[in-house]
Amino acid sequence: MEERPSEEELVLVRLLHAGFKDQAIARQLGVSVRTATRRVAALMRTLDAGTRFQAGVRARERGWI
Repeated sequence: MEERPSEEELVLVRLLHAGFKDQAIARQLGVSVRTATRRVAALMRTLDAGTRFQAGVRARERGWI
């Protein structure tokens, strides 16, 4: 059984789905661009995605969006 996404993962998926780049994600989350980049990379690993587009597809397949 798949794990449910954390609240942070859901927020990141929504921001990526809206087309936000790392700098805009960082502003929305109140973190540095580097931290935002690391969080997006971790999310992509969780979703086993090589691209942001693929992450969106995988998130939709899992019912996250």
